[in-house]
Amino acid sequence: MGGTQIRSVLLWVLLSLAVYAYLADGVFPEEAKQLRDEAREMFYHAFNGYMDHAFPLDELRPLSCAGEDTLGGYALTLIDSLDTLALLGDRQRFATSVEWLGKNLRFDINKTVSVFETTIRVLGGLLSAHLIASDYATGMRVPSYDNQLLNLAEDLARRLLPAFDTPTGIPFGSVNLLHGVDKHESKITSTAGGGTLTLEFGVLSRLTNDPIFEQVTKNAVHGLWARRSKLNLVGAHINVFTGEWTQKDAGIGTSIDSFYEYLLKAYLLFGDEEYLYIFQEAYAAAMHYLYHDPWYVEVNMDSAAIVWPLFNSLQAFWPGLQVLAGDINPAIRTHAAFLSVWRRYGFTPEGFNLASLSVQHGQKSYPLRPELIESTYWLYKATRDPRYLDAGRDMIASLQYGTRCPCGYCHISDVEHHKQEDHMESFFLAETVKYLWLLFDLAVGPDNLVENGPYKYVFSTEGHLLPATPQISLAREHCLYYGAYCRSGDLRQNYFVPESEKDKKESNDTKFYDSWTKDTYSSDYTTFEPSAVSGSIKGFCPGLNHGQKFGLLYAHLTDERHDYETNEVQQKESTTVQSHSVLVLRSQSSDHLVPEYGSDRNDSQTHESDGTT
Repeated sequence: MGGTQIRSVLLWVLLSLAVYAYLADGVFPEEAKQLRDEAREMFYHAFNGYMDHAFPLDELRPLSCAGEDTLGGYALTLIDSLDTLALLGDRQRFATSVEWLGKNLRFDINKTVSVFETTIRVLGGLLSAHLIASDYATGMRVPSYDNQLLNLAEDLARRLLPAFDTPTGIPFGSVNLLHGVDKHESKITSTAGGGTLTLEFGVLSRLTNDPIFEQVTKNAVHGLWARRSKLNLVGAHINVFTGEWTQKDAGIGTSIDSFYEYLLKAYLLFGDEEYLYIFQEAYAAAMHYLYHDPWYVEVNMDSAAIVWPLFNSLQAFWPGLQVLAGDINPAIRTHAAFLSVWRRYGFTPEGFNLASLSVQHGQKSYPLRPELIESTYWLYKATRDPRYLDAGRDMIASLQYGTRCPCGYCHISDVEHHKQEDHMESFFLAETVKYLWLLFDLAVGPDNLVENGPYKYVFSTEGHLLPATPQISLAREHCLYYGAYCRSGDLRQNYFVPESEKDKKESNDTKFYDSWTKDTYSSDYTTFEPSAVSGSIKGFCPGLNHGQKFGLLYAHLTDERHDYETNEVQQKESTTVQSHSVLVLRSQSSDHLVPEYGSDRNDSQTHESDGTT
């Protein structure tokens, strides 16, 4: 995309925003309350439609008021909706749903399912609901509950484990819940599919004291990152056996998006600085090679040549992720650009061509996606700028007038003509209306589990609530005081007893992972770029850089027998382009994270190139 085209796009965005600024009249407190209640009513219109006409099938057909099995045939929409029911304070329906699932849900079925979708929707939904239903502090404790959902989650995850049995550690895309991986299963998977499993599997490891779940998913991240290009970019699709990239288009949208998301969120939830290091390296590369302020393009992962000047709707999560990373200013500009597309059509199409300024052929649909709404919520939470309430109001209006159906909310098959399609994804209830409700509840004075609950929460990519409880977030900490929650070498729950009361034992500085990929990756080359992270990490020699501490090396295939060797890491170029500064802070007093305002050292810089889940 040349300079003239970029200027045309920017001019169009500025004109759209100027019109919007003139028309916006602000959302006053009473209207914010009404909009919050309207978002709640939207949830129940869709949820009741599902329960009345589709349950226990997976998803609702809202036009014909029928149901269909789309993932595994196990009440998918109910599982995906559990923590939204809890968030809305609906104790009766939450408890009834938890009890029904505990008695009736089974995974010993002959179904081949997506590892990615099953993890984020079903495993995540079960774990989030378990953590709410089992804890008095949430105010939603179910008296009859006895870890049934946790047991189901563990059973499901063990049925997914065969997918990870590959030479690279990157999992197959699908697995049969009864028989494992079919011998004819495709060896090609997406980067997001292999790299967006760490939160759910990591939480499960901490709740069950079994490290295998966290091990395999972190190993998958290692497998992907070790095959990054010399530019620190990853492609869209990869062969899980050979490690060869089958699609080398690098971007922040389709097929890659949540790989970036889970790098940062795994650090926030688990405190594992290795994830933070990888995120900072990957984020810096994305901002350098993919960012054409305020848009993002897709480039070849090796050469950075632009291959696709396209905004796709899954990119819309990115401003929200930037809020969590503290990079607010580019998030504001990019969100404004994405919002201008929504305002032009009433929805965001799956693809919008930045060269022709039109909907991309074959990508005209809007399947009720939540990503732009999610970023709107995070930006309002960070800035309290009323423009985001205006945006939320318009989004509710679009959904109500364009997608509301007799029994729920319909997909839009063509955003230019607002043609409805008879399908409603479960994530509409797990994410889309959840973020709308949170946005306006925050505006009127929040009174919900996320804002006022006993824990800080990290949202999964499916919008599920994962709390930073001591058992989850402090599993690797030293035992510092009498009665502290600790883990011993076998990862079974243990408690610290002073030496005066018990024989001296080793401190609890136990690593979860002992020998990952030692045979796969060579350590002959140890030249790494300095990391932006300062300070030493507990337990490591402070003289080593992060790459040496974590052993994050390059790997590539030499022949068909899957023999690997290390490529020499790219030497630092003589001229370095400054990248965006990212500072992630753990706050004891903030709502979620404290972004570092005013640290955007690169606002005026335009990045020039060298040249989906």
